[in-house]
Formats: sequence, C-alpha cells, structure tokens
Amino acid sequence: MLHPSYTDLMKVVNSGVEEGETPVVNSRYSIVLATSKRARQIIAGEQPLVPGNGKKPLSMAIQELESGQVKIVSEEDVEDLQEQAEVVQESVLEAEAAESGKSDEQNIIQEENI
Repeated sequence: MLHPSYTDLMKVVNSGVEEGETPVVNSRYSIVLATSKRARQIIAGEQPLVPGNGKKPLSMAIQELESGQVKIVSEEDVEDLQEQAEVVQESVLEAEAAESGKSDEQNIIQEENI
C-alpha cells in the first residue's frame, strides 16, 4: 500500500481550489506524472526540498508534493508565470540600464570637476 494514498495526494493538491472551480488534478495519472517529473529533476541534480537521507528520488518527490512544497500547475498557468517573469526581467534590465546611465553621468561630472 502506498503512503500517502493517491486520494490523499489529490486532496492536498486540490486543497486551494474553491468549490465550483475545476480541480487541479482529476486523476491518479496526473499525480503519477507530476511525481515522476519531479523525481527526474532530483535525479538530474536539483536539490530536494525535503530531507532525503537514503530515500529514493520518487519517495522524496511524493513527500514534497504531500507537504505542499511542490505545486502542480496547468500549462496555462505556466505560460502566465513565464510571461510575468519576462516582464519582471525586462523591468530589472531597464532599472539596471538607468542606474548605469546615472553612474556614467556622475563619473563625467566628477571628471569635469577635477
């Protein structure tokens, strides 16, 4: 018997969904896909989010999902998050460019005063 059970994991994953909304996970298959993907990430070198002394990557992935440290999101949500990240990155680059422009102006003024 698996611990936690598929139904327990589905309840955890869908806990943030309000009544009437479409659940994040509708089947055990989705749970299997999500945990296997996370296990492959751990195998590839990503740091586990739970202590894993001697545990197999799949066990750690299941524990991460159960504890809520790993979330399952839809493809639409992933696209939205990527768009938001691009906007933030552009803002950071613009701020850095503006800051470097100010420092160049300050250097020119200092050189003129010398």
